[in-house]
Amino acid sequence: MPFAQLILGSPGAGKSTYCDGMHQFMGAIGRQCSVVNLDPANDHTNYPCALDIRSLVTLEEIMADDNLGPNGGVLYAIEELENNIGWLEEGLKELGDDYILFDCPGQVELYTHHNSLRNIFLRLQKLGYRLVVVHLSDSFCLTQPSLYISNILLALRAMMQMDLPHVNILTKIDKISSYDPLPFNLDYYAEVQDLSYLQGALEEESPALRSEKWARLNTAVASMIESFGLVNFEVLAVENKRSMMHVLRIIDRAGGYVFGGAEGANDTVWQVAMRNESSMPEVQDIQERWIDNKDEYDELERSEEEQQQQLREAQEAAARGNEDGLAGGFPGGLGNDFAMSGTAPRPPPNQPAASGIVGEVDGDDDIFDADFPRPTKTDNGITVVRRNKK
Repeated sequence: MPFAQLILGSPGAGKSTYCDGMHQFMGAIGRQCSVVNLDPANDHTNYPCALDIRSLVTLEEIMADDNLGPNGGVLYAIEELENNIGWLEEGLKELGDDYILFDCPGQVELYTHHNSLRNIFLRLQKLGYRLVVVHLSDSFCLTQPSLYISNILLALRAMMQMDLPHVNILTKIDKISSYDPLPFNLDYYAEVQDLSYLQGALEEESPALRSEKWARLNTAVASMIESFGLVNFEVLAVENKRSMMHVLRIIDRAGGYVFGGAEGANDTVWQVAMRNESSMPEVQDIQERWIDNKDEYDELERSEEEQQQQLREAQEAAARGNEDGLAGGFPGGLGNDFAMSGTAPRPPPNQPAASGIVGEVDGDDDIFDADFPRPTKTDNGITVVRRNKK
């Protein structure tokens, strides 16, 4: 049963960067992954594109032939893809059971009001794909209460329209410390609770609109969001390995991905993420990680990665040494006569065979020299190890 992520979000939210980073991360943990570009306006992808909508239709052709603008051209292209869904199905068959990342267009009306993209994904569900919508929002929206509320409304509308397992993510969280200080802790924005506390900040942001009617509108919007209780956010820094681990764990749980040995031989990274959950940051830690003590955490993680790299290099060197030793004549190696013949070497002609060897059949075949410590029994029957005298 194949699995897939549907990457949605406004322009500039980091959808293509996310696809590139997630593709590399899945390759590192041994999970077969392919990226499908569904954005006809994206003609320069950073990731290796396994299937591209531009092979079916290009935005430039649509705009030239039908006198449409960029937004209308993208809508037309998605409708064209819906009408030629067989092209997408055939392309996905060639990818087998790969985990698929769908890089979707940034026009929000495609997943808030238009039905073509939703119909395409419902068709994929019928083909057996387990889908998870990953909705990205730029963390810059936290700096302005109105932007934050707008992104919540957008995420809520997408959740209701797409009707699929949904994970909302605040991207570029590693840049949040460079913005103006937030009036509340980061966990407040991630949990999306008690939005009434933003009422004063909304009024200060737009003093010209300060009125009783404006205040009632803000209160009604906040109350509606809280009454649904559907939206919350994860945070993500694509270049941070632990952050990617945490997000992928959340997505896998939302989509029911059966993890374990499927990651192949290179399962070490994924074991840390999936089986040692205590090491992952909880929501109350994100303020400290990304704002209060970001530099200290960055330095700590760099140090840990350097130590892990040194450990891996030492293990690889030891493995190479063992291979060289086995091939060069150490016990069990191809160059060892005893390993090849199964017969113990005989002692030198002028040296008597030692006795007292456990398992010795006779005094002729002794695999130890006279200096080697050997077990002997005392009068009370206790076995001790003594070195024979020359």
